Amino acid sequence: METIRYSLDQGIATVTFDEPGSAVNTMKPQWQQDLIALAERLSCDAPQLRGVLLTSAKTTFFAGAELKGVLKLTPADAAPGFFGIEKMKQAFRRIECMGKPVVSLINGAALGGGWEVALIGHARFCLNNPKIQLGLPEVSLGLIPGATGITKMTRLLGLMGAQPYLMEGKLFNPLKALELGLIQGLAKDAQELLAMGIAFIEANPQAIQPWDRKDYKMPGGTPANPKIAQALSVMPAMMFNKTHGLYPAAQAILEAMVEGAQVDYDTATRIESRKLSKLMVGQTTKNMTTAFFFNMNAIKAGKSRPADIAPWKPSKIGVLGAGMMGAGIAYANAARGIATVLRDVTLDKAQAGLNYSRQLTDKQISQGRMDAAKQSALLRLIQPTADVADMAGCDLIIEAVYENRELKALVTREAEAVMAAGGTFASNTSTLPISGLAKASARPNKFVGIHFFSPVDKMKLVEIIRGQETDDESVARAYDYVLAIGKTPIVVNDSRGFFTSRVFGTFVMEGAAMLDEGLPAPLIEQAGLAAGMPVGPLAVLDETSLSLSVHVLEQTRADFAAQSQTYTPSRGELLVEKMVKTLNRSGRAAGGGYYDYPAGVKKHLWSGLKQFEKPFTEDPLVVLQELKDRLLYRQAIETARCMAENVLTSTHDANIGSILGIGFPAWTGGAMQFIYSEGVAQFTKRSAELAARYGEGYVLSDAVKSVIEKYRP
Repeated sequence: METIRYSLDQGIATVTFDEPGSAVNTMKPQWQQDLIALAERLSCDAPQLRGVLLTSAKTTFFAGAELKGVLKLTPADAAPGFFGIEKMKQAFRRIECMGKPVVSLINGAALGGGWEVALIGHARFCLNNPKIQLGLPEVSLGLIPGATGITKMTRLLGLMGAQPYLMEGKLFNPLKALELGLIQGLAKDAQELLAMGIAFIEANPQAIQPWDRKDYKMPGGTPANPKIAQALSVMPAMMFNKTHGLYPAAQAILEAMVEGAQVDYDTATRIESRKLSKLMVGQTTKNMTTAFFFNMNAIKAGKSRPADIAPWKPSKIGVLGAGMMGAGIAYANAARGIATVLRDVTLDKAQAGLNYSRQLTDKQISQGRMDAAKQSALLRLIQPTADVADMAGCDLIIEAVYENRELKALVTREAEAVMAAGGTFASNTSTLPISGLAKASARPNKFVGIHFFSPVDKMKLVEIIRGQETDDESVARAYDYVLAIGKTPIVVNDSRGFFTSRVFGTFVMEGAAMLDEGLPAPLIEQAGLAAGMPVGPLAVLDETSLSLSVHVLEQTRADFAAQSQTYTPSRGELLVEKMVKTLNRSGRAAGGGYYDYPAGVKKHLWSGLKQFEKPFTEDPLVVLQELKDRLLYRQAIETARCMAENVLTSTHDANIGSILGIGFPAWTGGAMQFIYSEGVAQFTKRSAELAARYGEGYVLSDAVKSVIEKYRP
């Protein structure tokens, strides 16, 4: 066996997973062959066995399935895939049903297929390390836990109890696993872990799985239980309301849970195999695996970080501006143990920024996720002030003031004067070009954009912007800082709106253009949801403020005029300008925009939008599909333009940035992956059709076509 080491000593077989040349163990084809050989070896040795220990030679227990092959699968691979999955499960079953106790000794992460390997054991013991992650996150990759994970977790936790760990892919640490009964003990070190395993073998010479016992009953009951049946009756509708039918994995998991709960164990696992073999050859799985495994791992590995720059960790950070963004950045820093000076024009305003962190942590205390001592320690890390001198010694200062060039220039010069020698200055601007802002800096090579998204405590993406003079060290430091606060960095080159704001603008302005064309607002909003966007374009523009969009438009006009050029607004931009300047509808913060926000009741579309509507006689479903295409294609085309203009330099930044930054649908795998999933020929053809009807926003230039081909997988 190439990937599994086997030893037998005093009746105890130690099985060590040790994939050669890899930092982790995976279910690669060779391992699957070795697993079958292992089952045969254990069966032969059964007469002299007292028990089996499943262990790992890596720092993690098992990493799960080998996913590179998934991207190459075609529909013709579904049937062979089914039989391959079934062979692996047969080996699992042989090992756990040979009449000897099997114990999994978990020394590190066991995710996806890795947790399913751990579930072979009649008992599981784990190192007591809160950083160890366990669970079944397959749904986030468009897959299902099809190697017994659904069947076993449902039988261990019940239909309702297993739901968050299967349908939502919720992970858990060893302590939570112990609480759930998924592991039987925690060990302080490897020696104690081994002792626990041997003790279980001694105490349980004829261990069997719970579901193989004659008295087994599913926790909470089967679908025949009236309470369970009532809950299950509404679950499909609730799921569709959330996913709009765009995520087949979640549907397949629910089906496998419910169907499997009504049949015997072996039939239930076969149901899993059928659903997995169908899903794994689908395009949605390829899209989500590309984005959330390969692209995300590329970012975590620093593929966009300048090479040959020493790792860096900030010791003291300054934040200029204690509004919602600045206060959120201060909290993000303190939550990761980084001292932060939070400055505003008055101490009262700075204190208000500190209170934002107090409110967030108060909520965590009420939910049992933090205690008062940890809250106090976090709040002590934030120093509110109105005195710029308190920023002395900060090795990173982040400016998060209002989007006004003059104000940003003023605070830049003030703060740089006291910043630590060799420090880095960053702007949190969302639209203003970094190269222009850097003109106020005494060291433009140490000036970088670090664009957070609101609310900072919830949004995972941070966009790092390299100005014309920004050096590699500053980009690398920004990258390391973002990782240090537990967020996901992408790196882009300077441009108006950078990447995320620029592409986000096409989404909301296309929605506004649709309204100006006379389409009903409810249909526009539904098109956004049906395409998989988190909210419709009109609703999200209300939240971000129509007046802010008009401010950006005015700034753009002024910038063009300063260069003796004329900026021609889009149809959507003109509609938004009319909403603000003529109709006095500036967005939610101003009392109402496209929506009204009556106190105590749900928001609803403003009745005044009827003035824009025009009658149409087309099939609403046909129109809905057209609108969905427009919203997705417009964003994907703008992303490809960013690639062609060197604003973006990698598809992993494009895909992850579009999903986490602007809510581009996860089922697509991101804006660039959407192009490839549609097929380049089909995408080009459909773009031309949309361009003929709706203008230059859908035109694919030769440069864009070239870059699409260049990065084609």
